[in-house]
Amino acid sequence: MTYSILRLPKVKARTGLSRSTIYLRISEGSFPKPISLGSRAVGWIEAEVDDWVNQQIEASRKVAD
Repeated sequence: MTYSILRLPKVKARTGLSRSTIYLRISEGSFPKPISLGSRAVGWIEAEVDDWVNQQIEASRKVAD
């Protein structure tokens, strides 16, 4: 299985969240955890970030109805 990995700048652009908000939500368990890419590098699985974005869209649409 092949995974696409997003680094932080792309995660920020895709979600509209700041770095601090992303890490806060990770600590709260409400955002996908990053994976280690090396001793000082992390990334996020693109599909998990996309799923999170879609969940946010669905939740906001339910509130609006």
